[in-house]
Amino acid sequence: MPLALLALAIGAFGIGTTEFVIMGLLPEVAGDFGVSIPTAGFLVTGYALGVVLGAPLMTVLGTKVSRKRMLMLLMGLFIFGNLLSAVAPVFGVMLIGRVVASLAHGAFFGIGSVVAADLVAPDKKAGAIAMMFTGLTVANVVGVPLGTLVGQTVGWRVTFGVVALLGVLGLAGIAKLVPELPRAEGVRLRHELAAFKNTQVLLAMAMTVLGFGGVFAAITYIAPMMTHVTGFAEGSVTWLLVLFGLGMVVGNLVGGRYADRALMPILYVSLGSLAVVLALFTLTAHNKVLAAVTIVLIGALGFATVPPLQKRVLDQAHGAPTLASAVNIGAFNLGNALAAWLGGLVIAGGLGYTAPNWVGAALATAALVLALVSATLERQDAAASAVVTGRTPAEQPAAVHH
Repeated sequence: MPLALLALAIGAFGIGTTEFVIMGLLPEVAGDFGVSIPTAGFLVTGYALGVVLGAPLMTVLGTKVSRKRMLMLLMGLFIFGNLLSAVAPVFGVMLIGRVVASLAHGAFFGIGSVVAADLVAPDKKAGAIAMMFTGLTVANVVGVPLGTLVGQTVGWRVTFGVVALLGVLGLAGIAKLVPELPRAEGVRLRHELAAFKNTQVLLAMAMTVLGFGGVFAAITYIAPMMTHVTGFAEGSVTWLLVLFGLGMVVGNLVGGRYADRALMPILYVSLGSLAVVLALFTLTAHNKVLAAVTIVLIGALGFATVPPLQKRVLDQAHGAPTLASAVNIGAFNLGNALAAWLGGLVIAGGLGYTAPNWVGAALATAALVLALVSATLERQDAAASAVVTGRTPAEQPAAVHH
């Protein structure tokens, strides 16, 4: 794997840390600014919405710039947003800083996925994408717990200052290690937009929303579930989230490895298993050991879908994949927001703290159904093309694009 992937992974580590560390620091931030916890929660919601909106916006703005230069500009935006959060005199400025930082998120992972895939041989593309996403998964194991600890002991402003420094490291790494890749000739914004007419691209994005949404339905409410149902102490939630992060690291690497060999089968296995494990979580949540094991499995199975889904979008949006790749990153955050909302509804409806697990199982099952539909349509396209060309489906190219 090229050294340039390390630079992308460092940037991903910083982005992953700033996205999730705020959840552990909400009480400190709310106390400092004199706002309620629900009001401070806008720092999470604002970030997620910024990713969804920023992914296509920043990618479109960057169509005239080389991918390397755009990655550097995005890291600059990320650094500025986190510095603004670190020195914010009032809550409103802190919120602006969070949104500014989030605008870099989707486009960085979207463009970074394209660059990572271009740096390696065709049969290594999903592995290269997974290598970049390793930075995001490791952030949940190392960056978020350390950032929370620093924030609680020295002050949350220091945490955001350190995250900005991580951005500087990522920027320097991209400048030094990522090569200037030639832009695809003749690709204009209309070509990038044309990818969204492809049913397979839209199906892959819907799988992203539903599949990873299944994970977040359960994980968003992990603290009250583990303390009120399982009987863990509040201080145990941190290491339970570390277990979740470890599962993410393993799942990401396994998903990347097998997606290059059998992309759709790894999606069937991971989404189907995720649905089963989430449903079982309603039972295992009543036992400390089983609950801990289940949390690891949810992280592993959930993130095993990320490299194959990202590669699926790149494959189907061939020729002009940058915008579709970035929008798919936004789809992860859209799934997170949707699942958190649905999970909150079932809890508010009096169904208990384990009820979001059923929501997650239903979302993962829906994603599996879409994966089966996607594969069926692809086989039908191949068969139809075979009739036209006179070749058997086995003689057709591996994927049919339309």
